[in-house]
Amino acid sequence: MHYRILGGTGIEVSQLCLGSMMFGAWGNTDEAECHRMVATALDAGVNFVDTADVYAFGESEEIVGRALKGRRDEVVLVSKVASRMPAGPLDRNRGGASRLWITRAVEDSLRRLGTDHLDVYLVHRPDPLTDVEETLGVLSDLVRAGKVRAIGTSSFPAEEIVEAQWAARRGGSERFTVEQLSYSILARHAEAAALPTAERHRMGVMVWSPLNGGWLTGKYRAGAEPAGDSRALRNSDHFDFADEQVRERKLAVVEELVRLAAEEGCTLVELALRFVLAHPGVTSAVMGARTHDQLLSQLTAVDRPLSAEALDRIDELVAPGSVLNPLDVGHTPPALQTAALRRR
Repeated sequence: MHYRILGGTGIEVSQLCLGSMMFGAWGNTDEAECHRMVATALDAGVNFVDTADVYAFGESEEIVGRALKGRRDEVVLVSKVASRMPAGPLDRNRGGASRLWITRAVEDSLRRLGTDHLDVYLVHRPDPLTDVEETLGVLSDLVRAGKVRAIGTSSFPAEEIVEAQWAARRGGSERFTVEQLSYSILARHAEAAALPTAERHRMGVMVWSPLNGGWLTGKYRAGAEPAGDSRALRNSDHFDFADEQVRERKLAVVEELVRLAAEEGCTLVELALRFVLAHPGVTSAVMGARTHDQLLSQLTAVDRPLSAEALDRIDELVAPGSVLNPLDVGHTPPALQTAALRRR
């Protein structure tokens, strides 16, 4: 395993991060296998573990907490807040980035994880209803209280990253030092603005969905139906199979990438992970494996880097800064979702 410093935090983390979104009801309900995955990752040198309160609505955090029992101090533990949690009709504040909710949510996360602090705490998505100064204020209080070591964001567009940096400087609060964003061979939008912006502000960058929701594993191929247990069939809108044009474009690129991987002497999974890790702004790639076998296929990605020729060929297949499916960006600005925000 190789390690990098997480932005300006001074925290040293592995280039591969164990993601746990698939732990529990959203993916793998075999808790023993989830525990085995955590142990395998740590034994391979992974010291970076990522979860969120919303993953299986708290179940992922609980599984991670139990899996890390006795080894908590060996890892840099990340969780997130802001995505809406299940609530009754009168509990209107179980989500967002307000002081009210973050103060409550962090205690819930700490309890589920069985720890007294989070090493990194991320705002899961921008909250247009809450002033960023409000969010930075409560997160700064959590840092001073010792409940959080570093703070950051997830899927923030470049302009909101900049706004938050300036707000922290104006108000004298803690600043966001980590950004977690969507980035892969098939979704290169971050190269245009978010990645360079994060670099300028010395932010560590965690990449989510480096395998593009399974597209870069080789399980979706031209002329073949997805496997019966595939998320592509269970959630076709999210995995591009409902959009014929996007599907056919991705299938065509995947066939070229399979050939390129063979020329590089690696698997498609290794090619995909090595691609995102080649960007100078990227600190670590999140492995969102559902099974132990899937995890093993990703742990070998850091054995060696991609050649310059392979990176050039990828640029020819998918232009830098482009994205084949806009939904892969991970965040849609509110003004594009709500007509009232763009009409008088």
